[in-house]
Amino acid sequence: MEEFIPLISEVGFPVVVTLFLLHRIEAKLDVVVTSIQSLPERLKE
Repeated sequence: MEEFIPLISEVGFPVVVTLFLLHRIEAKLDVVVTSIQSLPERLKE
C-alpha cells in the first residue's frame, strides 16, 4: 500500500483508482472468459 502514495502524488487520485479497479476486474474477467470458452463443451453433455 505504501507504494501507491508516490504514485498518487505523481498522476493523481482518479488515475490510481482507475488502475486499481482495472487490476481487480481483470481477474474476474479471466474467470468469465474461461466459463464462456467451456460453455460449448457443457452444452454437448
